[in-house]
Amino acid sequence: MPVPVLLVRGWPLLAVAAMLSIVPEAHAQRVSARDKAKVEALDQRMTAAEKRYNAALVLVNNADPKGTNEADAALEDMEDVISACVAQKGCQVSNLLPTYKRLLKSNADSQQDSEDGTAIADGTLLEADPDHVGPLAADVPEAARAAALLNDKRHAFDTMVEYNPAVQAGIRRWLTDMRPALLTSYENYQNLRAVMWPEWEKRGLPEALLFGIMAKESNGRVHASSRAGAAGLMQFMPATGRRFGLGPDGTGFDTRFDARSAAEASATYLNERMRELNNSVELSLAGYNGGEGRAIRVFRQYPGQGFWTDSVYNQFPGETKDYVPMVIAAAWIYLHPQQYGVEFPKISAQPATIRLAKSTTIYELTICLGSSGTRDGYMRALRNLNPRYEADGWIPAGTTINATTRIAGLYNRFCVSGPRADLARTLITADLNAAIVRPTAVSYTGNVAVGSVVPAAKPKAKPARSYKVGKGETLGKIAARFQCDVPTLARANGLKAPAYSLKQGQSIKLQGCDK
Repeated sequence: MPVPVLLVRGWPLLAVAAMLSIVPEAHAQRVSARDKAKVEALDQRMTAAEKRYNAALVLVNNADPKGTNEADAALEDMEDVISACVAQKGCQVSNLLPTYKRLLKSNADSQQDSEDGTAIADGTLLEADPDHVGPLAADVPEAARAAALLNDKRHAFDTMVEYNPAVQAGIRRWLTDMRPALLTSYENYQNLRAVMWPEWEKRGLPEALLFGIMAKESNGRVHASSRAGAAGLMQFMPATGRRFGLGPDGTGFDTRFDARSAAEASATYLNERMRELNNSVELSLAGYNGGEGRAIRVFRQYPGQGFWTDSVYNQFPGETKDYVPMVIAAAWIYLHPQQYGVEFPKISAQPATIRLAKSTTIYELTICLGSSGTRDGYMRALRNLNPRYEADGWIPAGTTINATTRIAGLYNRFCVSGPRADLARTLITADLNAAIVRPTAVSYTGNVAVGSVVPAAKPKAKPARSYKVGKGETLGKIAARFQCDVPTLARANGLKAPAYSLKQGQSIKLQGCDK
């Protein structure tokens, strides 16, 4: 039975142990009785977390599905203890290493017993890689950098921003009427994390800030757009997007809707603002929302003044005054969920691809996949991972689409063939007009009318030879309306997969259509 690999925010335990061992302890300092009590409490929490983890391993070895979740929760407790130790006067991080060494040995023994050479980390199967840790532990400068990242990735953001009543008010909003939006944003982000976070990580920006901006801008909906013309997960305006390589790519697709491209562009953009604005996160966010020109003008007009200084704060519009603390608040909750009683959903989002066995639509896939393992089904994940396809547009058989390992498994089980696949096809091709009934002609016997009501026959229309594309229409919609074979219709009009790009007013031939 595979067991959870010990991770601390993505770092294997052995690497973490090596990194912590080279982090210099704080200079000797006088510690008050109150601080000593806090340190003892942290030691007790670490011991309790160790016991919790060992109990979870027993469940895992007994094939109890609760085991993995319990192990993950125990590791999260340890992370919080380490973070608290770093900030606590008199707490020596090296004192926590014996616990890690014991868990490392237990974990290594369990992995050795695994027959398939894999281990589970955060619910995802990973290939065993015995060489992964060695270079990191041996390379002291790199390990030192990683040791800093161990804290920075999760908690350096805390020191980069000001936690004040405005941020607290934002947290209150996210935790009350906006809680559903927060949880939806988190779930959407987890499905996109594999393509977004690396772009921010390589540019040295905190992941929490990426989540905060995305949650506020779009709730993690790739196809979000505003009346002002902003589009995508990170809501780039057309002109700004073009500066950073985003926009129409020649196939009819706007790359502002591509998650990886949007993450890369937003990280580059934000780093520009940070360099101009003395690394102020608040002012950089103000520039992101309220215009970089305004932000740099205010920064130069009031040198040395932060965003929350009234002379600076009042230079920005109300939308920006709301935007800055709301982004920071979402990021803060992302870092400290347990503090606010937030239990983010466990998302299995290991990237995978699916080669379609038959033509389909995202709507059809959403129906046949069901909702196992997710709160709201998989339509949003499929749309986010495949932004080039309309939800109702037919995707040809043989096309490879992006998914997760869970979605791929459900597809092979329920969507290729079988009752649920047949039902999904029936529902997706249902014609509203077939439900309409009309009375037949009435005959009379004496003074009594005799007649019956039968389903109205479909009117036989002459085969349409051409059609002018209306506003917002896609090839999939037109194909459904005229009962067309999508590949035949596309070939007849020289349209290339997967976009099948159409323009309003364009005239197309209705070849391969029954209606």
